[in-house]
Amino acid sequence: MGLRQTLSRKELSIGIIDIGMGNIGSVYNALYSQAWDPILVKCAEDFDELTHLIIPGVGSYAAAMKILGDWNLIDSIIDFAAEGKPTLGICLGMQLLSDVGFEGMEAKGLGLIEGETVPFEKIRGLSFPHIGWNEVLQERTHPILNGIKSGLDFYFVNGFFFNPVYSDTIIATTDYGQLFPSIIGKKNVVGVQFHPEKSQTSGLKIIDNFCLWDGKC
Repeated sequence: MGLRQTLSRKELSIGIIDIGMGNIGSVYNALYSQAWDPILVKCAEDFDELTHLIIPGVGSYAAAMKILGDWNLIDSIIDFAAEGKPTLGICLGMQLLSDVGFEGMEAKGLGLIEGETVPFEKIRGLSFPHIGWNEVLQERTHPILNGIKSGLDFYFVNGFFFNPVYSDTIIATTDYGQLFPSIIGKKNVVGVQFHPEKSQTSGLKIIDNFCLWDGKC
């Protein structure tokens, strides 16, 4: 039995990691538009009342991990996910779920889903970073995709992608000169490479699905 059946929205508490990088405001506004009242998470104490956690971000992998470390948030995020609570990474936030990233310099990630964050292979005729709308092809079902058809377009901004160790963590893929995972997931942890908060009705549906998810697949 999932949270949709057992808990009301008032009983759920959605946290957004706020380290001052990227799309915090747009993620907050997207949640608010769906009748959620999210909490901006800036210190370890902010995790105490949360049922769900969102890790957004736009920018450098290494810089983001440094800030998370400086603010003593890394262990809190890892512990939160280890408790089985739903955890979502968006864009850079999805990439940070990996073991290691190679953007500018090698940096250790959160290690919540096995894999590495690597740059796209440069292909003639395509601009990089990858910016714009592109289709997301579902490889398997997942609760955050309830009511979402395969092949719908979502909005991307990325020059790197998550290269997973295990193929069964790939939930959806996108083709931009090369096929790459655009949704990954392992148990209660899930990541989307696109920006659902900028992807109109379908993106907002994914956000709402996550907030009502109990972390079980």
